[in-house]
Amino acid sequence: MADQLLFNPRTYDPAHFDPETRRLLRATVDWFEDRGKRRLIEDYRSRAWLADFLAFAAKEGLFATFLTPASAADGHQDKRWDTARIAALNEIFGFYGLDYWYAWQVTILGLGPVWQSDNETARARAAELLSQGEVFAFGLSEKAHGADIYSTDMLLEPDGDGGFRATGSKYYIGNGNAAGLVSVFGRRTDVEGPDGYVFFAADSRHPAYHLVKNVVDSSKYVSEFRLEDYPVAAEDVLHTGRAAFDAALNTVNVGKFNLCTASIGICEHAMYEAVTHAQNRILYGRPVTAFPHVRRELTDAYVRLVGMKLFSDRAVDYFRSAGPDDRRYLLFNPMTKMKVTTEGEKVIDLMWDVIAAKGFEKDTYFAQAATEIRGLPKLEGTVHVNLALILKFMGNHLLNPAEYAPVPTRRDAADDAFLFRQGPARGLGAIRFHDWRAAYDAFGHLPNVARLREQADALCEFVTTAAPDAEQSRDLDLLLAVGQLFALVVHGQLILEQAGLTSLDEDVLDELFAVLVRDYSAHAVELHGKDSATADQQRWALSAVRRPVIDTDRSARVWQRVEALAGAYEMAP
Repeated sequence: MADQLLFNPRTYDPAHFDPETRRLLRATVDWFEDRGKRRLIEDYRSRAWLADFLAFAAKEGLFATFLTPASAADGHQDKRWDTARIAALNEIFGFYGLDYWYAWQVTILGLGPVWQSDNETARARAAELLSQGEVFAFGLSEKAHGADIYSTDMLLEPDGDGGFRATGSKYYIGNGNAAGLVSVFGRRTDVEGPDGYVFFAADSRHPAYHLVKNVVDSSKYVSEFRLEDYPVAAEDVLHTGRAAFDAALNTVNVGKFNLCTASIGICEHAMYEAVTHAQNRILYGRPVTAFPHVRRELTDAYVRLVGMKLFSDRAVDYFRSAGPDDRRYLLFNPMTKMKVTTEGEKVIDLMWDVIAAKGFEKDTYFAQAATEIRGLPKLEGTVHVNLALILKFMGNHLLNPAEYAPVPTRRDAADDAFLFRQGPARGLGAIRFHDWRAAYDAFGHLPNVARLREQADALCEFVTTAAPDAEQSRDLDLLLAVGQLFALVVHGQLILEQAGLTSLDEDVLDELFAVLVRDYSAHAVELHGKDSATADQQRWALSAVRRPVIDTDRSARVWQRVEALAGAYEMAP
């Protein structure tokens, strides 16, 4: 029987979605399955451009249906921006190959400034390009500055007719070789400061658009391009001034959420391969899975993956229920980006320790999974950038809860319009949260949930009695260690909320929290060893270390679930 917690193409039926969404998701799975594993791997190894895939997506209207908000859909009933179904498609793309996901992801980023714009001409143009099957690109990063948008060298010179001439280079720009529309960030030469920022739409086929190269050795076309005296008409301008700056950050808010579910898909496919191989591999007269350390590693990988899915599924609800008075998603978003993707790395590493040399073989999905999983924590802001962002919310989240109406599961066929009117990208420290303790209390009867709750309470004590002083607050190395502890509290919270909504098997939940207790203790020991940690902070760190509650019967029952994955799915040749 298929594991209901993991995506399996053999049994996949997204019946919780509307008929057209269900059809498109299933059609996408079928396209990959019909293509077969050999072709999938060969395309990856040969770095082939994704022309066949994009032709399929255009024929089915996949991107147009999923990425056109209702406000630009011209009455088309199935077109909307629905984070729940976008997340489902991310997982499918990750399951079959990150190259496919990447072309979709950077299209999402390229559309962000457009859908936030009041420029109706540009919006109509984008909707039409989507309906034609075109992809999009997000021209923000630069070779010399990365994503430091304060320092952009894309310069716009006024042309005297209400438009500009743009000159400059962009770097790390996905789909830059084929995008029908590239949203480009720059600054005017005649206006100083943030009022001079401009977001404008460019066409990669224009003669003044020069494609330099693909900067990576991959099917992903991560381009460097240069504009030379590129004409920017008034109807090409998407945002000016501070609104352009906000559009850049708010686009990343929308786009970086997609990394978590892509990571989940990668891990799921790799897990089927790894467990099947380990179960069938005989060493010293026994299956590899008979060894206790192998069972522990595969069980840890499984429960971490389940935790990734639970957190991400619950975060979708907060995205879809967000509004001007509820911006909690701005914490859960960098959490999905940082925490879920780094959990994905751990899942792959645990399985790789088991299957060893098999993980290098060229006819496995695992070989590309082991490579691609590394990229997700490093895209749309590094782990360190997102940890630093998460820290802005720690005081209010832990110590200053507010009342909110319960957020339901959001799989309804609604348009998530707020994501394109998020407003100014500031005021994060003032955002309030509901009481995190309620989720822990609901499962307080599980011994490892109770133990992580003890550690979370200890973190509250740390914040009130031993928090970094003004000088230590400039020591990012120390702060990031604290951020890891806080991230675990939030990670556990949303996992528990989703577990309650889905009636998750409590054996799986307690086994997962045993892993999280170990993680918390490891980060506490790391904080203890930091150069600038005070004596009080060192004492606190050691006092927060806990041993998880061991239950061999529980672990054996969870192992049975893992063992059942052997042979549950194998991609057709």
